Amino acid sequence: MVDIDPDRLRAAFDDYSAIGATDDDGLHRLTLSADDQRVRDEFVSDLEDLGVSVRVDPVGNVFGRREGTDADAAPVLVGSHLDSQPYGGRYDGQLGVLAALETLRALDDHDVETTRPVEIVDWTNEEGSRFKPALMGSGVYAGAHDLDTVLETTDDQGTTVAEALEEIGYRGDEPVGPTERPDSYLELHVEQGPFLEEHGNAVGVVDGILGMAWLEVTITGDSDHAGPTPMHTRSDALVAAADVVTAVRRLSTRLGDDVVTTVGELSVEPDSINVIPSEVTFTVDLRSYDDATVDEGVAAVEAELAAACEREGVDYSLEKIWQIPHTEFSPGVRDAVEDAASEADRSFERMVGGAGHDASYVNDVTDAGMVFVPSVDGKTHNEAEFTEWEDVVAGVEVFANATRRLAERDE
Repeated sequence: MVDIDPDRLRAAFDDYSAIGATDDDGLHRLTLSADDQRVRDEFVSDLEDLGVSVRVDPVGNVFGRREGTDADAAPVLVGSHLDSQPYGGRYDGQLGVLAALETLRALDDHDVETTRPVEIVDWTNEEGSRFKPALMGSGVYAGAHDLDTVLETTDDQGTTVAEALEEIGYRGDEPVGPTERPDSYLELHVEQGPFLEEHGNAVGVVDGILGMAWLEVTITGDSDHAGPTPMHTRSDALVAAADVVTAVRRLSTRLGDDVVTTVGELSVEPDSINVIPSEVTFTVDLRSYDDATVDEGVAAVEAELAAACEREGVDYSLEKIWQIPHTEFSPGVRDAVEDAASEADRSFERMVGGAGHDASYVNDVTDAGMVFVPSVDGKTHNEAEFTEWEDVVAGVEVFANATRRLAERDE
């Protein structure tokens, strides 16, 4: 087995976590921000210290390549993302990049020459919180997103992705997409759910990821004075929106056991205490492992929307801003993770992931898989996100040895 260095891993985790740190032990490091530049610079410096070749593509994905003994062998790709949610946690994404970095360092420690090259990657804008859609860098890499369209995408301040990349110096000129088809891809991530902790297991071997759809709804009524306007003459956009929000919550139990639904963003205009709301915009996030159920859910949201707006005498528009089918990961990559967990005598379970990950898109390019480590209380996407350090070490140990196995396997 390849032994990792837990102290070195901890030091790297603490160093990276200081970039964009919040007062409550969280992380506020939005994609393509000044703090994202700082953490990318540290990542590139760490790769250069290892002597690996570094390249950056036009959407800002950063790759480092450790060569193998077979110059013609396809590489094993490992990594995750360094951007965070607004006031999010220190583990989401970042831990996957640091697990891959520690893997390269451990291979050097033991003078391991893998047959295949091992490439590490930091994907741009996995979170989708500043620029939409999420999984932007891996989506461009896999051909799911058009590069020019992505570069023209703007944030809430009107800054384009291209401008933000130029500002931080990470608009690379290397070819976009795989220069060669990787042999496989492996990503470590926190579970972002409660099951590993509840079941007492150190490692999750991920079978796949839920499919999902993101919707944006705008309801338009008439603003008027909250006092003199009779109730029966009102066209209140917020009343209709409230009915739909409640219906979206109830859809989860109606559609299936694994369905989850969320309204995560909502804005009201003119947003005054004594004015009837004239416009409400909100989002819907709907997920299931069954793609047909996701489609059924989207149709159900529109039906609820139409009924609520008719009752209140208001108009609406519905835009599907993103949809991705469920992901089924490679049995070969999954076996490598299971074998590594067994060899390390770490408890593990097979599971399906509920959150979107870059591995979803990379799975369209090559055999992909994921390793999960427990999330305390299932908390994620907030500053309370936490994973016990012994679970981090167990997961990174399994990840490193699964990577070694993949880098030694035949075609």
